[in-house]
Amino acid sequence: MSNNFTKSFAPTQKTALKRLPHRASYERRLIHRILDEALVCHVGFVDSGQPIVIPTAYGRRGDMLYLHGSIASRMLRALASGIQVCVTVTLLDGLVLARSAFHHSMNYRSVVVFGTASVVRNAAEKTRALRAFSEHIIPGRWADVRKPSAKEIKQTLVLRVPLEEASAKLRNGPPTDDEADYELRVWAGELPFRLMADAPISDPRLRRGVKVPKYAQNYGVQNRSKKIS
Repeated sequence: MSNNFTKSFAPTQKTALKRLPHRASYERRLIHRILDEALVCHVGFVDSGQPIVIPTAYGRRGDMLYLHGSIASRMLRALASGIQVCVTVTLLDGLVLARSAFHHSMNYRSVVVFGTASVVRNAAEKTRALRAFSEHIIPGRWADVRKPSAKEIKQTLVLRVPLEEASAKLRNGPPTDDEADYELRVWAGELPFRLMADAPISDPRLRRGVKVPKYAQNYGVQNRSKKIS
């Protein structure tokens, strides 16, 4: 996929932030980084007049977001018809405790994507998309495991959503209190959050002598930072 991207997405009527616009970013690299760090997205769409939001896994290659699941999935069958979707991800970085209840907040990084989903039919692109899902969740895993069979690929529906209308919204740093409240003898500050993995637990049916791979032993945000471009 081409890397000849502009540095930023152009704000549109849908993506331009109306509230707290100073927290918005349309920088392509930042939006890619947030998408790559998050593990779950929420996909919103309207099916038969009913608004629906579904959490699901995803993968990214360049400026293309991929969704996948069973061909029997109601969500994917609806999206395959080419309807408009809204995809969101959020990374919670901490709680912000202010001196007043009103100014409590959260530090976060989020992305909103608008677009139209379409079915991936090309076999080569479909395989690349499945690899992107695997490498997004745990880089290095695709090289170790049995690849999907022809039957499994046939049972899997893969959709693409182009990253054309996308924006990020971020907050970081300490609380912002009313000037008079800084004199209050109330603790204020940040409670940082960090996503961490516990030690791997081997399958009871694991064959003798099979060791835990390094990518599972050292799993974390830093080890997931190298993505497929």
